[in-house]
Amino acid sequence: MVIPNQFFFRDETRNIDVFMKREDLIHPFVSGNKFRKLKYNLLQAKADNHSDLLTFGGAFSNHIAAVAFAGKENGFNTIGIIRGEELSTKIAENPTLQFAQDCGMQLQFVSRSEYRKKNQAGFLSNLEKQWGRFYLIPEGGTNLLAIKGCQEIIIPSDIDYDFVCCAVGTGGTISGICNSVFPNQKVLGFPALKGDFLKEDIRKFAATSNWELINDYHFGGYGKANRELISFLNQNYKKTNIPLDPIYTGKMMFGIIDLIQKDYFPEGSKILAIHTGGIQGIAGMNIQLTKKNASIIQL
Repeated sequence: MVIPNQFFFRDETRNIDVFMKREDLIHPFVSGNKFRKLKYNLLQAKADNHSDLLTFGGAFSNHIAAVAFAGKENGFNTIGIIRGEELSTKIAENPTLQFAQDCGMQLQFVSRSEYRKKNQAGFLSNLEKQWGRFYLIPEGGTNLLAIKGCQEIIIPSDIDYDFVCCAVGTGGTISGICNSVFPNQKVLGFPALKGDFLKEDIRKFAATSNWELINDYHFGGYGKANRELISFLNQNYKKTNIPLDPIYTGKMMFGIIDLIQKDYFPEGSKILAIHTGGIQGIAGMNIQLTKKNASIIQL
């Protein structure tokens, strides 16, 4: 599916235009980079005659929701290993976990210390003893097949943009984009997590060096948001009718607009921002905001 890039913002003073690639519209439930990451993994799972998919995620994980629906849609059983034992009695209060369960995903809740072992051979071996043979999809979905899918985000008609921007979680999406952009383009990644540790992960998959991480717009870390960000999301939704999630794309767009105002981009630049989906996470964020008596994200 090819969806035309949508105009988002113009800075008249600097003659800078920002467009958005609406990857969030690819699929109603497996949208954005999750669709790209799962595409070839699902094909490989079928080729290897797997019937079960197993993956990992947190309380409001876009990845968990996407795998649950994609599995149901493609005839797989799905297993989600969820970070946080305390969530086992709160599924009905959590729209992401309830959605995953409604899609047929079997949820196993583990402590945070156990969850940190998710990449260890012994931990995975124990999961296989418990659940039987499964096709493993990493947390966030990033592996070589995911990179292959994300390389399809940039298409020939995108050649006229000077910068391509995307939010960064595990580094898979930006790696695929780095491998497919044109020589005239620079890729900017906006991490949703605090810290500068993602560079090494990206270097494992990105075949080029035409990228940079902008670490100033995480708003305190993964899953964190404040009044300024929520106001930005709501104001831009009124202007553009484009919903932005508060974990990834919303922070990226805030950063892009702020950098334009700080003269980071050369005059006359044409910027393409990748909407990586994640809209399902808004419901969970609004629950947290309501508990704090804070303004919620409007849709």
